[in-house]
Amino acid sequence: MSAAQAAGPAAQPLRSVEEVEATVVDETLLARLLRRAGRTIARPAIECFEMLIDGGTPHQARLTVLAALTYLLLPLDLIPDFIPAVGFSDDLVAITALLGLCSRHLTPDIRERAQRRLDLWFPANR
Repeated sequence: MSAAQAAGPAAQPLRSVEEVEATVVDETLLARLLRRAGRTIARPAIECFEMLIDGGTPHQARLTVLAALTYLLLPLDLIPDFIPAVGFSDDLVAITALLGLCSRHLTPDIRERAQRRLDLWFPANR
């Protein structure tokens, strides 16, 4: 018995990318799933951006949004992320503050502008 036979199905010969694409991946389905996921992930970010640039948003709310986003994007944390169980707790506080602000300061006009931008960047009917 050869080593490949002993290893079983996990030792199948490698297939080319073309073979995998043709047999495993439904590209239309994958594109729709990625577009839907992109829209879902992008919506709150676009709403925060629109809130940030809206002239009617209070300056304190803008500063808090900028501070929360900056904290989330910077690699330095008060509690390093690699610490088990508590590493992401400080990030959770920043996200919670951001979501709380957004729920209080998102107006229908801001949501409408965000929806238009979302539709432009992630067309729903392709």
